[in-house]
Amino acid sequence: MDAGLAALLGAAVGSVATLGAAIVGGRAQTWAQHDQWRRQHRRDAYASYLGALHDRDIAMDAVLDALRSDEPELAYVDEEIRRFIALAREVHRAAEVVILEGPASLVAVTERVADASRELSQVMRRMADDAHAGDSTRKAEDSALAAERERILYREVRAFRLAARGVIGNVA
Repeated sequence: MDAGLAALLGAAVGSVATLGAAIVGGRAQTWAQHDQWRRQHRRDAYASYLGALHDRDIAMDAVLDALRSDEPELAYVDEEIRRFIALAREVHRAAEVVILEGPASLVAVTERVADASRELSQVMRRMADDAHAGDSTRKAEDSALAAERERILYREVRAFRLAARGVIGNVA
């Protein structure tokens, strides 16, 4: 084989190898950027959900504190319940984004948070109904039940936080 042909063949092989490496490197970079984009969207969804939960839980605490009073100020309780309901809707909206972004393991944790929230809200609603009726026969029992359900809710929120950290890769 003559030297010119060998040089041309060597250049062609080198060009093909360089092109292949560029394609593989470009694809790897594209996947890495996509993964980063996905993590960022999930992080934003999870952070919004946790923020909405926090705001809603502060409102719930205000309602429960008012209801635990010996003589709850019913107008204040009703106002705080309206605030709580508005914030609960925000939690629901944020949860929908978390469910959309996934993954399924985090959806299951989100559903457990919703169940714990619903159970605590039911006790809070009964306490408010009893306060409006002037019935304090279940007050001590419901206050204790609300405290227990608050602990369960906060445990589930912590589980969500840990699961979210695992999904977005912040498991340090």
